[in-house]
Amino acid sequence: MTLTFRLLKTDPSGARLGAISTPRGEFPTPLFMPVATQAALKAVDPQRAEELGVRLLLANAYHLHLRPGEDVVAAMGGIHAFMSWPHGVITDSGGYQVFSLPDRVIDEEGVRFRVEKEGRPVALTPERAIAIQRQLGSDIAMAFDECVAYPAPYPYAKEAMERTVRWARRCLAAHLELEKLARDEGQRPQALFAIVQGSTYPELRRQCAEELAALDLPGIAVGGLSVGEGLDVMAEVLGFTAPYLPPDRPRYLMGVGLPEDLLASVEAGMDMSDCIIPTKYARSGVLFTRVGRMRITRPHFRKDKYPPDTNCRCYTCLHFTRAYLHHLFTADEILGDTLASIHNLHFYADLMARVREAIAQGRFAAFKAEFLAGYLREDKKGRNVR
Repeated sequence: MTLTFRLLKTDPSGARLGAISTPRGEFPTPLFMPVATQAALKAVDPQRAEELGVRLLLANAYHLHLRPGEDVVAAMGGIHAFMSWPHGVITDSGGYQVFSLPDRVIDEEGVRFRVEKEGRPVALTPERAIAIQRQLGSDIAMAFDECVAYPAPYPYAKEAMERTVRWARRCLAAHLELEKLARDEGQRPQALFAIVQGSTYPELRRQCAEELAALDLPGIAVGGLSVGEGLDVMAEVLGFTAPYLPPDRPRYLMGVGLPEDLLASVEAGMDMSDCIIPTKYARSGVLFTRVGRMRITRPHFRKDKYPPDTNCRCYTCLHFTRAYLHHLFTADEILGDTLASIHNLHFYADLMARVREAIAQGRFAAFKAEFLAGYLREDKKGRNVR
């Protein structure tokens, strides 16, 4: 078995409740995946992440290829052994990172560029991206795609979308060949997801989704969003893309992670999402709460004796005050990053658990409205971040 998906219920809003089964366990959906870009959740160790309920996280094949190298990870027993993580790992192919680099050269074969810090030349092709991910040993690998910036002219968006489809076919061919070799060597199977591109153009998204669905992969992703288009445009694109995604496969929206974005994603029928936001914001002293974001470095928290979030039961909120976290950040103590990250990861895990409960009860639309009414409210000075 590589990966199977069970659709358990569809809410009147379109939100879906399901479960993904893999050799490393079952994951309930909708699901948010924290990002361990370089095989590490920043400021949070694997044991703590497990305690927070994390069961599937994302690592980046491009970054791990550059450092330490997929050969090193493979020699250490694969990514799970390398980072001491017994649960699920999905690897991004690196398409998003590569196409954000300056001076890259894209052609039908793949993409060529130079590593920014070292200047050494690197070439990535669909076949190479799949081979890297197979060596890393992730549970889910992503096809190599061409992600375009926003806004994108129609001719370029069309060219990139069509190339993404051709590359997906090459990824599948390489994947099947490597899976046969891995099976003969007794290695765990790896699932492959393709990525729908097409910028903000309905006909391009439809064409891409239909052609990728024909590949009959165990899952499908939507890429090219969260690139500056804003929530309204993102929701619009998901609205005209989702109807063409296979209903019996998990649907993965890539790189989207603000709470309001996640709720819009779920409402559009997406099952999975990932983002660096929970830990990235934590390291700058921003904590997520049910009544909005809190910037703990602000002076008025210096003598605040309350927990960061009075509605939260995470380790941070049960043991520490806002005053202490304020002190840690102003004193540049690394413990502040850890405690804030623990809280934010707990907030996201709790949010998704409440989302799943609301879908099970058939009241997702009401839950979304109730949550946003409290979360997006402004203070007396018109600020959402307190």
